Parts: sequence; C-alpha cells; structure tokens
Amino acid sequence: MRTIFSSIAAWYMAHINYGTVMLLMAIESSFFPLPSEIVIPPAAWKAASGDMNIVLVVLFGTIGALLGSLFNYGLGYFLGRKLIYKLAATRFAKVIMVTPTGIGKAETYFLRHGRSSTLIGRLVPGIRHLISIPAGMAKMKLRDFILYTVIGSGVWNIILAGLSYALYSQKQLLDKYFNEIKYVLLAAGAIFVVYLIIHFIRKKD
Repeated sequence: MRTIFSSIAAWYMAHINYGTVMLLMAIESSFFPLPSEIVIPPAAWKAASGDMNIVLVVLFGTIGALLGSLFNYGLGYFLGRKLIYKLAATRFAKVIMVTPTGIGKAETYFLRHGRSSTLIGRLVPGIRHLISIPAGMAKMKLRDFILYTVIGSGVWNIILAGLSYALYSQKQLLDKYFNEIKYVLLAAGAIFVVYLIIHFIRKKD
C-alpha cells in the first residue's frame, strides 16, 4: 500500500504543470466535485521548491477557474431554470453529487447576495462550484460575472498557494512525519470514495 500511494503521489507531482493546473481548476469550477485543495497546494509546493512560479500558479489556476465557471454560467443561461433542475435530478447528476437541493442552495445564496455572491461564493464550500449556474439563470451581465469570478477565485487561489508556499519552510518537519501524513490523506480519500458509493446506492434505491 505504501508503494502504491507513493507511486501515485510521485506521478501526480511529476505531472503538475501550468496546463494541468488550469485544466483541473476548470473542472473544479464546473459541476464536477474536484476540490481545489488538491490542485493549487501541490503546484505551490513545486513553486516553493523552484520548479514552478508561484505567480503563474495562481494566474493559471484563476484562468482555469474562470473557464469552468463560464461553462456553468452558460448552462444556466442557455438551458434555463426548469431544465437545470430537471438535469440535476438525473442519475448522472447524483453520481457527481449535483442535486436539485444543491442547486437550490446555490440559487438561494445568489438571490440573497446578488452579484457579489459570485465573488463571496467562491470562498464557501459546497457553493463555490455551483454558484455560476444561478448567475447564468438570472442572466447576470457577463462582464460583471467575469470580474467577480476572477476576484473571488483569485483570492481563494492566493490563500491556498500562500499556505502551501509557507509550509515549504517546514519541509524538514513535514518530511519527518511524511508517512503519517500519507496515511491520513489515504484514509481521507478512501472515506470520500466510500461516501460517494453509499450516496449513489441510496439515491438509486
């Protein structure tokens, strides 16, 4: 198990570049539940080691977030509220953890906070990857949407990158407890996969 995890982690770190950061952040900002916490921090860690540039990590991460958000915005804008909720009730949507309830929460948040929700919502777990859909449904001005999305995702990426970059100074301490950290992350990943499976089976029944 140690060898497998180490190989996966090594492969992942070896293949992180500006292009993959942009792609993964685009996916994260669409309806697929890929956490940005597994994208920006590893890239920032490589930047701290000198293999990448921290400014470009944030830049490409923010561009990716904007692209993914524009995709969701387009879905809401062109499909409309009725079809969006209908799609959210499909089996595929349930597999990727998108539900009418989740869309409803994002819509309520958007209606409550208005245009600024596309900025503030980027910092709210469970909301940030769906907030662009109600913005599209409400026909929010594209210029304003892009501005608020870039600011919100940029701030979030700076926070994640800054924390990871700062942790690099504690590299010796982290190396000392690397095995423990690996198993915690592995356990967390396993729990998440089990949760997805159970969630899908319950919804299917």
